[in-house]
Parts: sequence; structure tokens; C-alpha cells
Amino acid sequence: MQMTITRPTRTGCLALNASYEPLVMLPVQRAVRLVMEGRAELVEAHGTRVIRSAGREMPVPAVIRLVRYVYVPRRMRRGVTNTILFARDGYTCAYCGRHRDGLRAREFLTRDHVLPQCRFTRRGDANTWDNCVTACSTCNNRKADRTPAEAGLTLRITPTEPQFVHLEWSVRRLTPLQRKYVTQFFGADVANAL
Repeated sequence: MQMTITRPTRTGCLALNASYEPLVMLPVQRAVRLVMEGRAELVEAHGTRVIRSAGREMPVPAVIRLVRYVYVPRRMRRGVTNTILFARDGYTCAYCGRHRDGLRAREFLTRDHVLPQCRFTRRGDANTWDNCVTACSTCNNRKADRTPAEAGLTLRITPTEPQFVHLEWSVRRLTPLQRKYVTQFFGADVANAL
């Protein structure tokens, strides 16, 4: 089926579990397929925008709810990514405490390994949530292949694995309508951290 969206939408569609728990952001086309196949129902639409095919017309979904409940473990083991790492640390250097907005022109945020990678038998073993922190390029270069104590730096945070909610929603671009559902399910403190 060929679908045409009258006005392109840059935001995706928020998919809710059958229990109204926010699950994931989907492309609009995938959300439409789920609704048309009867596997999801439309909860909220993107204003007056519509999707048309040869025989059907429906509103562009902003929020859908799955018809059947999907089990999601509360604590998901995921690899460390810079996007989630920087969000976990509030886009702030774990050593000097400067926010990314306060960095000089040629400085940027980097991933730093508290215990350097060179001290691990396999380099991949160093990439754990409790061994990685956000560092500005200046502090990371100063620390080099040493521990913070060896480099004369103080670690301002205790690195831990972020909770499921923060892994999923800390870096999402949500519309105010979609944010309302995340706030209703997880609380205002999670929504404020987004």
C-alpha cells in the first residue's frame, strides 16, 4: 500500500504498551502499519495531518497503544554509547564540572575510562557503565592513560548504570503531547530530566 502524508512530520510516533507504559519512538509509517494491521490503536494524532492511500485516510499518529501487552525487563543491559553516557552525566565533565555549553571553541565532550583501557586484557572489558564517564577533551588529555588519582584529578560523580527510563527517554525528542504520556507514567522528575 502506498501512503502519502499531506505534510511531512519530523517527529516519530510514541508507542505505548497495552498498560500505557511508553515503550519506544517509531517512524510514522511503522505506526500506521501497526494500526492498520489491528496490532495497535490510535490514541493521539498530529493535529489535522492525514495519511492517504488509494482506499483509506487516517490521521497521522502521534501516540499509539499496542493491543497486546509486551513484556519489557526493568533493567536492560545495553552497551555504553556516548549519547546515553553524556545524557546520564548531564552533559558535564566528571572532572572539572564544566557543562558542554561552557567549553571553549576547540573543546568537546569525550568518553573517559576511569580505569584506563590499557589496563584491561581485552579492551572491550573497559566499556562498562561503572568505568565510563563524560570528560571534556582537556581533562581527558590531561588524564591520558592514568587513573584519576595518578593524574591529580578528582572524580565528581560515581559512575553507575542508568535505569531503563533514562536509557530510553533521556535523548528522545518528544513533542509536548508525547511528553505528557511519559510524565503520566514515569512521573514529572523523569520528564524534567529529558
